Amino acid sequence: MKIGIIIQARMGSSRLPGKVLKLISEKPLLEHVIGRLVQLHHPATVVVATSKLERDKSISEWCTQNNALFFLGSEQDVLERYYTCAIQYKFDHIVRLTADNPFTDIVELNRLIDFHVNSNNDYSHSFGMLPIGVGAEVFRMSALRKSFFEGNQEHHREHVNEYILENPELFQIGILDNIPKKKHAATLRLTVDTEQDYDRACLLAKMSSSQWLETEEAIKLCSQFV
Repeated sequence: MKIGIIIQARMGSSRLPGKVLKLISEKPLLEHVIGRLVQLHHPATVVVATSKLERDKSISEWCTQNNALFFLGSEQDVLERYYTCAIQYKFDHIVRLTADNPFTDIVELNRLIDFHVNSNNDYSHSFGMLPIGVGAEVFRMSALRKSFFEGNQEHHREHVNEYILENPELFQIGILDNIPKKKHAATLRLTVDTEQDYDRACLLAKMSSSQWLETEEAIKLCSQFV
């Protein structure tokens, strides 16, 4: 069984251009995303999936300089980017992360992968209770393949999981719903999509008591801002 973690990244964000390489505590946001994965218990291959566009060349250059694997695909057809990347690396299960989420909860990601594999799911996720930008999702390769060939609407191609969510009768879907209550903060934004999000992420990283900010501490720190 080969697990792949594919991190989608691009420079062309309309609200915060170039955000994936913006610095948080003197490290690019993308480095925070990749760095946290050293805590993962499961052997996995990590690949940054960006586009073939010239403006995204800085991402592949950063990967080369930092010995990170990368894949070049379509910018708009993210589903194709994931599928072709997974084919190239021969992944059996694919964890989808995005380069604008510097605070992924790795404890819950470990639990999610265990849950996904042990339950024999086609698709599993940990969204709905954790703060926005902290959860993750896992695809079985066969589910990603079915989505790629049958999900032909524009939103299917842009969001990767849309075809599965719209056709739950075709897939075995699992939700990691036993999230500890101390991590429940479904409306708290710990993603980086706007300038305000970025400022919050910088402040949280600066105030963190450890190298990798944990979800419980992030929630407590954010409660002080209100």
